[in-house]
Amino acid sequence: MKAVGLTEFGGPEVLRVLDLPIPETGPGEIRIRAHAATVNPVDTLVRRGIAFVSDAEPPYVPGMEAAGVIEEIGAGVDTGLGVGDRVMAVVATSGTHGAYAEHLVVPADSVVRAPAGATDIEAATLPMNGLTAHMALDLLDLPEGATVAITGAAGAVGGYAVQLAKADGLRVLADAAPKDEQLVRGLGADVVLTRGTDFPDLVRKEEPDGVDGLLDTAGIVGLAIRAVRDGGRVASSVGGVQMPSERGIETRNTFVPQYARERGKLDRLRQLAEEGRLTPRIARTLPAEEAVAAHRLLEAGGLRGRVVLTF
Repeated sequence: MKAVGLTEFGGPEVLRVLDLPIPETGPGEIRIRAHAATVNPVDTLVRRGIAFVSDAEPPYVPGMEAAGVIEEIGAGVDTGLGVGDRVMAVVATSGTHGAYAEHLVVPADSVVRAPAGATDIEAATLPMNGLTAHMALDLLDLPEGATVAITGAAGAVGGYAVQLAKADGLRVLADAAPKDEQLVRGLGADVVLTRGTDFPDLVRKEEPDGVDGLLDTAGIVGLAIRAVRDGGRVASSVGGVQMPSERGIETRNTFVPQYARERGKLDRLRQLAEEGRLTPRIARTLPAEEAVAAHRLLEAGGLRGRVVLTF
């Protein structure tokens, strides 16, 4: 099968097309013929040898989410899915096991039906970032009607976070650059505030005592925590960011591989997408052979949507 991976770590140029054996389907597993795989920041860490690199010998294949069609179902699987069904999946990257491949074998609990009406390209953008936002909101565990501030609201995780927070019945105060204000309003934010160093002060003007929770997707928790009330809660989706401790505020980091087998939560993303309450956003679609260009696009920044590889 065709896959995209690397035999040595480095910049985007180390990515190349590989010819690998089609993986076998074991008990409790599903094999998918993947048609689309989304490029995530964590994929660049795999490429550089920083994250999710197993003890296996190279080549290494990045990619943590994909969409396609079920090819084979292993023994003991009872999910209501069948061969030929369109699905989306979370892929726990390890060695040659990554989403940048024509054929994928994943645990049955990592697979759900693709949203009706969504293309494979759109469906592929939901699992990783959608579950990251879902996990962050689960960690905040705010009651309906509570207030949450979301940073990086125009980004991939931030946009889903705004929509999921609204689906949870929260009041959302989100940041945005002037060019992104309409986008973030369209995602459902109740209040859109200018991003930057004044964001916590602008939040306090709206909520003098501070918000109940902060969901930081921009890596600015050290600044934005000032927007949170005493005894409030913070969740960050950005790995490696130091979480401050002050005023009795609880702080937690997401680690989305822990949700890789949360089929119910993944299926909730499908349901919300079908209802039009969760919106996939695509910046560029490229054939898998152009993975080098895809990584360069992602690392250049400034995208307001996802980069997706097609197979």
